[in-house]
This record gives sequence, structure tokens and C-alpha cells, in this order.
Amino acid sequence: MKYLKQLIFTVAFIAAFSSCNNVFAAGPPGPPGGGPGGPPCWPPPCVPIDGGISFLLVAGAIYGGKKVYDISKKAE
Repeated sequence: MKYLKQLIFTVAFIAAFSSCNNVFAAGPPGPPGGGPGGPPCWPPPCVPIDGGISFLLVAGAIYGGKKVYDISKKAE
């Protein structure tokens, strides 16, 4: 139970202060005319990072859940 309170406090602390920076700020708009003749994305190094971040978040949640489960089983 002690570890669960620490975990909840840590997650709440990180969530409260992570919105203070501009990590999720949008960049400037792309050039006009992005139709069929225009570039597929702007700026040119088009790297999709959503899939990797989502995978890491899910893997971290599963790992954290297992650790909490193991600690609760050990306490019994």
C-alpha cells in the first residue's frame, strides 16, 4: 500500500508539471498548395513517431502493473 501511494503521487506530480513545457506545441503551417503536386509532408524528414511512443507507453504500463502485482503478492 505504501508503494501504491508513492506511485500515485509520482504520476500525479509528473502529470501536473509536464504540461508546463511546449512539447505538444504545433509548428508553423506548411506551405500552401499541399495537393497532389506538393510534398507529402513538411518539413521533409517525415518520421512517424506515434507508433513507437504508443508502444513504449503500453509496455511501461504493463511492466508497472506487473511490478505492483508482484509487490502486492509479496505483501500477502
